[in-house]
Parts: sequence; C-alpha cells; structure tokens
Amino acid sequence: MLILRSSDVADALAGRELEIIDVVEKTYRVHALGATAVPRSVFLRFPDRPRDRIIALPAFVGGPHPGAGIKWISSFPDNLAADLPRASAVVVLNSLVDGRPHAMLEASQLSATRTAASAALAARTLTAGRPIDGVTLIGAGVINFEILRYLVAVEPGLPAVTIFDADPQRAADFAARAEHLVPVVDQTGRIEDALARHRLISIATTAAEPHVDLATCRKGAVVLHISLRDIVPATILAAHNVVDDADHVCRERTSLHLAEIETGDRSFIDATIGDLLNGTIETPPVDDRLVIFSPFGLGALDIALAEFVRAQAQCLGIGVEITDFLPSQPVSVVTH
Repeated sequence: MLILRSSDVADALAGRELEIIDVVEKTYRVHALGATAVPRSVFLRFPDRPRDRIIALPAFVGGPHPGAGIKWISSFPDNLAADLPRASAVVVLNSLVDGRPHAMLEASQLSATRTAASAALAARTLTAGRPIDGVTLIGAGVINFEILRYLVAVEPGLPAVTIFDADPQRAADFAARAEHLVPVVDQTGRIEDALARHRLISIATTAAEPHVDLATCRKGAVVLHISLRDIVPATILAAHNVVDDADHVCRERTSLHLAEIETGDRSFIDATIGDLLNGTIETPPVDDRLVIFSPFGLGALDIALAEFVRAQAQCLGIGVEITDFLPSQPVSVVTH
C-alpha cells in the first residue's frame, strides 16, 4: 500500500496545471462515451447539524489509463471559524487486477485541484468567441483561489479579478494573495456590483439555499456555478445550462434539482461538458442568455487524477510504502 501524504500530493501536482487539465478533459470525454462507472454519491448527514456532511464517491474510469476507487470527503463549514480547512478527504485506489487497495492519498488538495481544473476547462470551452476582460469570484475560499490559478494557466494574459465574499476580511486576504497572479485585483462589498464587473464569473460558496438571481450580470456572461446551490431556479431556467452529468447534478436540492422539481423535467439542460468536448453537441450560441456550468463533481475525475498523482509519485520516489498493510494469506475466521 502506497501512502501519499499532503506534502507528497503537493509535490506530485506542482507545476503540472496543463497536464492536470488534460487529465480532466480526457476523463470527461471518456465519461460522455459511457466508459466510466459512477454510482450516485452517498451523503452522510447529521440530524442536528444540517450544514455538515461527509460524501462517498466511488468510481471507475476506463480508457487508456483506467482506475477504480473511492473518495471520502467531509465538509464542515464551521471549521473556518476555527482556522481549519472546511473540507478534508482521502482517496483509496484499488487494483484492477485483484481488487486489493494499493494506494491511499490525502485528497483535500486533490479535490480542490480537480474542481479548479474542471472549472478552467469549462471556462476555456464556453468562452470561445466571447470577449473576456477578467473574472469575478464570488466566495474567497480555497476553491476559488485554485480556480483563479488554473484560469491563469489556461489564459496567461487574464487581466483582472474582482472578489466578493460575505466576510470582508477574508476577501481582503484573498485579494492580497491574488495580486501575485493577476495584474488588476479589485474587491467589492456588494455581490450585485461584483456580478456586473466581468463576463466570466465563478461562484464557490457554502450556500445551502439559492440566494442570487444574477440580474446584474452582463448579457451572455459565462457563470461557473461550482457550489451548485446559489442560483435561483428561475435564473437557471432562463439560461443555457451545461453540466457534467444530469443524473448527478439534479439531486440533493441543488439549484438544478429545484428547477427540475418546478418544471417536471430536465429540458432546460442543453449539454454535458463531455458532449461539447467530443463535438457531439454544439457549444451554446453567443447571445444575450447566460451560460451556466454546474458540475456536480464526478468521482471519475477524482480517481483519474489520483491515478495521475500515484504515477507521478512513483516516478519521483515519494510517499510511504507499507508492505504489510494487507494480509498476505486469507484471514481465518474463528467462531465460538
């Protein structure tokens, strides 16, 4: 069993943003062709703590670099007040030869990375033909900072970023860090002003219920709806909608799930990102309607990226190999 600690995962990911986006793109393409197995994720919730949850995401990825395993990720938003990360996670990878687990990775960083790479890939795909003068980030947390890093990787000349967060100090701290990535960094105390600033918007908050209608967005803006529960259903229904997987995203009271409940169907979803990448469906036209990308976050991406990290770690000779983690012989069961 190869154990990859947080520092090992960081070393394996460092400086490989474009390679990681390529892994995500190939996985989306494979998924759209039906060469993955992605069961519905399981949400473990707590009766007296509705904001906290732990999610299990099992998956298999086919294609030239196959893999199988599971991600177990917790989200405890109150951690932020204690200066702890909101999310923590592990990924276990299983051998496709004998099914035995052969790697375990600290995965909070991995999860943020795959989310950011997915967002940057979607931005690159959906903004084709649309003038982009910068990006607005709603939510000044780890996810949006990673998204900004990956947007700069796919668009090195990104000129500006505008930041909004309900906590002004968190927004200010974020802005100070962002100055190393983007020439012009702006902060605003009103979400309406932030939404109006740029034609590319990323929303990554801890919102549990829809709270924004995007009325002040520019016409034809592209919105990366990463946290899935921010946008009111009426706005979803009026937009061009792209998802990673309709069955996964239309559940757990996401904005799209609420839109489906309201209308009784999913006809408001135009395409999956995999279909766009494979060319089986055309990219939404450039018109006055918003284009909203709502990714549930497929476990297939986690497994594909974890296998990429495992391969990089083996090449670098990092991680801890535990040779006696698993029994070498069948375990005898003694009954009395």
